[in-house]
Amino acid sequence: MIKIPVLDTDVRLTPKIPDGVDIGIALKYGVLFAETEEGELVAIIDKSKTGEAINYITKFEELFPIYYLEDSEFERLYHRTLELKNDAELQATSVAESGDIDEYDEDINLAEFLQTSSDILTSEESAPIIKFVNALFFQAVKRGASDIHIETHEHKGEVRFRIDGALVKYVEVDSKVIGLIISRIKVISNLDISERRIPQDGRTQIKIAGEIVDIRVSVLPSYHGERVVMRILMQSDNIPTLEELGFPEEMTAQFRELLKFSHGMILITGPTGSGKSTTLHSFLQTIATPEKNIMTVEDPVEYKADNVNQIQANPKVGLTFASALRSILRQDPDIVMVGEMRDKETATIGVQAALTGHLLLSTLHTNTATAAITRLIDIGIDKFLITSTLRGVLAQRLVRKLCNYCKVEDEISELYAEEYGLPKGVKIYKAKGCSRCNYTGYKGRQAVGELFIMTDRAKQLIKDSASDFELRQAMIKDGMVTLADRLKEMLLRHETSLDEIIRIGLKEA
Repeated sequence: MIKIPVLDTDVRLTPKIPDGVDIGIALKYGVLFAETEEGELVAIIDKSKTGEAINYITKFEELFPIYYLEDSEFERLYHRTLELKNDAELQATSVAESGDIDEYDEDINLAEFLQTSSDILTSEESAPIIKFVNALFFQAVKRGASDIHIETHEHKGEVRFRIDGALVKYVEVDSKVIGLIISRIKVISNLDISERRIPQDGRTQIKIAGEIVDIRVSVLPSYHGERVVMRILMQSDNIPTLEELGFPEEMTAQFRELLKFSHGMILITGPTGSGKSTTLHSFLQTIATPEKNIMTVEDPVEYKADNVNQIQANPKVGLTFASALRSILRQDPDIVMVGEMRDKETATIGVQAALTGHLLLSTLHTNTATAAITRLIDIGIDKFLITSTLRGVLAQRLVRKLCNYCKVEDEISELYAEEYGLPKGVKIYKAKGCSRCNYTGYKGRQAVGELFIMTDRAKQLIKDSASDFELRQAMIKDGMVTLADRLKEMLLRHETSLDEIIRIGLKEA
């Protein structure tokens, strides 16, 4: 009997598909191929399929050195091989090949999908449309996309990924094929594939490399057909810590002080896509302990957190933020998170909850932290209730960071320097684009924000009906660092570009 050694864990392996090897068949026999640091090509076999694996390897003219790996290392190499295989398949799939799909593929049922695609990386025997949709999900997750946009135009269809807050074109397909792709997505989301006249919303789950990913699906009729937007929802493992959010250390320390309160209201403001939900969930994870009952009502539930009781709002059946919040308060919560203060009823119940011994976290749509006061007053909340319950307001944005590999030096024109209050002649950088950043010039995002703390002086100003401008100037005088200042700091530290901070809203901040 052949004695097979276990490969030393210190040896670095790179997955490889040798010429002439059908990696799909190799995987079935439990064989992986990898290259060592010395360039030697080795075969790694599954201990449970030793006999089949050796028989398979001996069919090749070239004899590969055969090794076992520790179980965890084998699994890691297996998933990396699957990624390599999936990439190769996607590059080899042409639009013309997809265009030959029989239109009856629209009728693939959900049960069949679940049977053949328990993990989208192992469905090598799927039909081309299924393969394409699987590859789409895989590529989106791999590239860190938050959304997938599928659009139908007159003569073509287009798929775009939202990466770091900006849409990036991924692929163009024939207009006939885009209909099949959308039908496929409807099938796995439990939507009606025969209905193309009204909007539809659904959810689905996919499994990538052993990880479950939730997808929220929205289908909308447009002039030339339907368009689909799919939001990739994150797991609790993806929730960043307070430090990982990217705020300065002094702000992070202030967050921790605010979260020590057992009652009151903490608000986060900013436009759509500014990272409010991520920050809220980071706050919740910071204060979550087994002794606390934490309940949330969200639309949608963007992060699945094991230690938090989450409720999905559903206005169609009467489960609004207000009605859900009213019911939550009968569930003996310690901490309550409401996705958004949308109306007077929700805000009123939220303020009452904050008054009666609960810590309430929520969001508002305002441009600055101090504008949250004006917004609450406009909604119909009394000033004395605001000053009694509000602990602090964070206004935040997400700023794209320049790619360190391709950013190039830039200079500020005198006109811009004067208009935005920037030093003249200072050295700054701008985006260029390279293969490492997908030719966007940017890689990753960072949260920036301004934090308004409800001090005694702020309470007096609100009581005296001070305007938003007066309150803001007073808070700046007391040491509040504004969003505009934070954006300028990032620019002068060469972390982002002038174009980006103008896009984020330098003037509005």
